[in-house]
Order: sequence, then structure tokens, then C-alpha cells
Amino acid sequence: MKIFVPLLSFLLAGLTTGLDWWEHGNFYQVYPRSFKDSDGDGIGDLDGVTEKLKYLKDIGMDGVWLSPIFSSPMADFGYDISNFREIQTEYGDLDAFQRLSDKCKQLGLHLILDFVPNHTSDQHEYFKKSVQKDETYKDFYVWHPGVDGPNNTKVPPSNWISVFRGSSWEWNEERQEFYLHQFLKEQPDLNYRNPAVVEEMKNVLRYWLDRGVSGFRIDAVPYLFESNEIDGRYRNEPESRTTDDPENPSYLVHTQTMDQPETYDMIYQWRAVLDEYSKTDNRTRIMMTEGYTSLPKIIEFFGNATANGAQIPFNFEVISNVKKNSTGADFATYVKRWLDAKPANRRSNWVLGNHDNNRLGSRLGENKIDLYNIALQTLPDIAVTYYGEEIGMLDQWIPWNETVDPAACRSDEASYTAYSRDPARTPMQWDSGKNAGFSKAAKTWLPVADNYKTLNVKVQDRARKSHLKIFKKLTKYRKRQILTEGDIDIKVSGENLLVYKRKVDKVGYVVVALNFGTEAVALGLSSLFDQADQRMQVVVSSNRVSTPDKYVQFDIEACEDDNYLFYVVSAYG
Repeated sequence: MKIFVPLLSFLLAGLTTGLDWWEHGNFYQVYPRSFKDSDGDGIGDLDGVTEKLKYLKDIGMDGVWLSPIFSSPMADFGYDISNFREIQTEYGDLDAFQRLSDKCKQLGLHLILDFVPNHTSDQHEYFKKSVQKDETYKDFYVWHPGVDGPNNTKVPPSNWISVFRGSSWEWNEERQEFYLHQFLKEQPDLNYRNPAVVEEMKNVLRYWLDRGVSGFRIDAVPYLFESNEIDGRYRNEPESRTTDDPENPSYLVHTQTMDQPETYDMIYQWRAVLDEYSKTDNRTRIMMTEGYTSLPKIIEFFGNATANGAQIPFNFEVISNVKKNSTGADFATYVKRWLDAKPANRRSNWVLGNHDNNRLGSRLGENKIDLYNIALQTLPDIAVTYYGEEIGMLDQWIPWNETVDPAACRSDEASYTAYSRDPARTPMQWDSGKNAGFSKAAKTWLPVADNYKTLNVKVQDRARKSHLKIFKKLTKYRKRQILTEGDIDIKVSGENLLVYKRKVDKVGYVVVALNFGTEAVALGLSSLFDQADQRMQVVVSSNRVSTPDKYVQFDIEACEDDNYLFYVVSAYG
């Protein structure tokens, strides 16, 4: 049944007013090695990112977050930093950074850098001098002479296990001591109980703030501090009894090496540095924090009654808990858990993909790519998109002989796929040409995905309907007042139909319907929301939905085909 609705009902209220630039921000994570290669060496670089900034503006982004770009031996692809004030030569130099920064400002995009404060590279000058017991740097890292072992040997002072398997302690022959590394042995942990370390890392922030960046994403926050020594050694962590592999980090419960009380004060101190700059020109600098930890600990990153913390502590409730077979009820549970835990005076954020997880379509289902992107763009406040998710890029299988991720390379050919993050880091698929338009090189640092000729930006931009076109519609409507300021009322019908309404009084409302199941269901709005208008205009729907009529009466008609979602809009007044 076609129901004609006056055109006025489609006018959803104007663009947002009164919000700071980040408060309803759309942020895009660029993995620089894989985004765009400008010089033909097979590795993405800063000039390549600059070349594609207009694309990011066109798809509705407000901020661009770059994974690490600083000097590094690349033992962990940039998370092992050898100089916090220089650009990795593969990516360019400070002039290339300035071109990128200038172009961002020209386009109205905010540039966010990855800050990796927990550790440095073992090639960093700090560490080299610390090994030599230089008076300034001898306590820059966590050192211990070890404890007595069998046959007059020295053994590590605790049973701690690295994130990348094996002991967190590595013997240094020159210094004749063990040093702590919670990640690779090439990534020694800084000692934040040393005030000189604290001040030096604040100066790193100031260096890049002086160069115009709008903020930082802080890596691996829960690992910043470890418990103190007692009687010359550290306390062992208890066994988890979830695995019998003593090399696996899951073998222990990390009571001594994660989430220590001092961590939060450090976050608050960094926020104070950012606020110093924000006050000088009334332009807010932001902090995003990464912490795979419990929800209460993540909430502490926001701050407390006396100190502000991160504006955006990454919300990993969905990415950590929702699986391919999760229902609409499951998804609603994790959305509500975050909304209920978040302080009333703080902003929500939603993260569905990143460089450490399988791609959204591979992890949660190709047929649900649009569903999750619609959720990302219509839930309250801040959205973070991993590069390529807007076109539905998928994981690419990488054979053992081409695997480069250290997490995988430390395993073996029989088990490496369980650890490898390479499949989600393949080159961006721009077009159907050589190397998907990413590079003119004979060989790229990771292989381009097999499906690039049919799944790329150019193909989707020309298609009548595609993941990219749906995404762009979403980001356009997301700027309207109802989605920037509206409250949220979430309902679940059965196990799989999730429906929520975003409303601004005297302005109007938006209804989002997400079908997580495999069969069509009737929407029945009047049974879910009081005074629901049955006549709705379909503004955005997934590739799975074929809706021939622009206006439909949803309480009468079931959603068609084996669709997975509807995004529908109605307004009044």
C-alpha cells in the first residue's frame, strides 16, 4: 500500500547547533601503510593520505585518526617507536606531515595522532642510554636484577606473561638486568613511576600540539603501570585456569600488570596538557583512549569529580561481545550496558572495527554490513569507522609465507591464523586497476584482497545502490538535529527485531529498525511506541531491502524479502 505523506513531514529539522566539533563527531581510522601509496614503494604514506582527504570529507568525516607514523624499526609496524618527534621514512617526513595537516585544516577535518606511551622501541635513544645506566635515563624503564634461580642463575622477578606470548621479562646482557616488556621484547616498557618519564611524554604531546594536531588516540592504556616491588620482587599473577598453555597471556589473570590505580591519574594529567592548548585558542583538543578492559574501568577514563579524563574512552562493548550469531536482543543488551554505565554528562561513542580485529563483514556477516553501519551512524553521539568498512571490505586470507604480523609470526604455520591481524590490514580498495588503485608497485607490503575488482570505491560510487552510497546517506542525515541531539528509546521485538526511536521534542523523531534474523518480520510500530505515526518515509535501507515504494505503512506491510534492517524516518510539526 502506498501512503502519500506531505513533503513537509520529510524536513527533519536543521543541522545541529551548539555542539563542540567532536561531540557528534564522525571519526575515520586510517592505517597509513594500507591507505594510499604515493611514491610506488608498495607502502602507504602521508602524501597518499593527503591525496585522499577529499574522499574522507565527501563521506562525511569530521576527524582523521592516523595509526602510528613515528620513526620505528617496524617490529610491530609502528607501535615500537624509536623517535617520538620524527616521521617514519617510509611514510614521509615532517614536510609531508605539514602538507597533510594543512590540507586537513583547509577541508575542515581534524587530525588525530596515535600516541603510544606504554613503551618505546629498544632502538630508542632513551633505551640505549638506560642500558648504559646513563644518569638521566637509567630509570626510564622497568629494570630488575632478577632473583636467584638454580645453578647460580638469575630468573625473572615474577611470572608475568607478555601480550605477545612468553615471559614479560627479557635479560639484557650489557646491563646485567631484566627489563619489562608487556608486548614484544623489542618494546621495553617505560617507567611511569619516574617523574622524568612523565614530563618527557607530556613534552611529546606538546610537540605535536604545537604542530597543530587536534588530539590523540592513546594506545594500550591499561598497561601503563605495574604493581610495586615487595621485598625485592614483584607479585606473581594468579592462574586463570582457562588454558593449559603457560606461554599464552590468558594463562594468568592480570591483577599486577593492568588497570593499576595510578593509570587514571596519568590520563587526567594528559588531559590537563590538552586543555592548556584548548584554552589558548578556544579550540578543543581531544583524547581517545584504547583499553580492552572491564566496562567500569573504561568509564573511569572519563574522569572523576575533580579531574577530566578522555572525552572518548573507546566503547568496546559491541566489538568485544557481539558475534556473527548474535541476536537483536544481544546487540541491545550491549548498547544499553554502555548507555547505563556512561555518566550523564559525557558523550557516548561506538566502535565496530579497528586494526586489531577481523573486519566487520567477516566477523559479523557480509549480509549485516549495512545493518551495523546504520547502527553506528544512528546511535547517540560519536562514531568511529575503520578504513574500508564504508565499502564493506572483508578479511583477506594471507598465507604463512606472506604473514608479517608479529602476533602471528611468533606462533607457527599450524596456528598462525588464530593470531594474525594481517587479513584486516590489506590495502584500501580504491578501484579495479593495478593493486586496487592503492599502489603502482610490483608488490605491496600486504597482498591486495582477491575481491578488489568488484568491491572497491569506484564501483560502489557508480552503482545504483551500494554499501558506500548507503554510508554517505547515513552520514548526511546524521548531521540533522534529531540524530545529533535526540534521546533514544530502544525496543526489542522477539529475539531479532531491534527498533529504536531518536526524538527531539517539538521537532520530530527518527525510527531505526534492525532485523538481525534471517526471515522477514512485520514492524508493528504502534505496538512498540505510543503515538507512532504509521506512515513513514524510507530514507535509507540496506542492500538486502528492496522497497519499491518510497512511502509505506509499516504496521500493515511486513518488511520485504530476507532483509536485515530498515532505517526509516518520520517527522511532525
